[in-house]
Amino acid sequence: MKIYFGFTVAGDRGTLETARRMVECLEAMGHQVLTRHLVDDNAREADRLLAPRAVYERDMRWLHDCDLFVGEVSGSSFGIGYEAGYALGAMRKPVMLFYRRELEGRISLLITGNSDPNCRLVPYGEDDEAVAALVNAFGTRNGGPA
Repeated sequence: MKIYFGFTVAGDRGTLETARRMVECLEAMGHQVLTRHLVDDNAREADRLLAPRAVYERDMRWLHDCDLFVGEVSGSSFGIGYEAGYALGAMRKPVMLFYRRELEGRISLLITGNSDPNCRLVPYGEDDEAVAALVNAFGTRNGGPA
């Protein structure tokens, strides 16, 4: 499955290690993560090497190509909100939004209150809980059925 993994580049990257583990888990299950570069330490600098329009066109192409949008939104920014909303509203794609429970009060109510039937909210406490939710949703760590 092709997955667009949403993670902030410009916002609070305090959950970067969780996001990395999530991307690694998805890849270990055999999925293609189109946006794996977002969990690199230099993601912001790498995107800034491109013209804004090039980033937009690349990301929109990936959104159109993906089968699923998975986002770690604990440090959400306007960009990830736009991506999730576009995937849900314009494209009617399935969306999973992960966020740390203790940060819920800082996250937009448009995310934590989302009741769209194509959106699954996944609050979590520890990294292992987020990874376990992915495994439960998509199968075992080796790519086999759950």
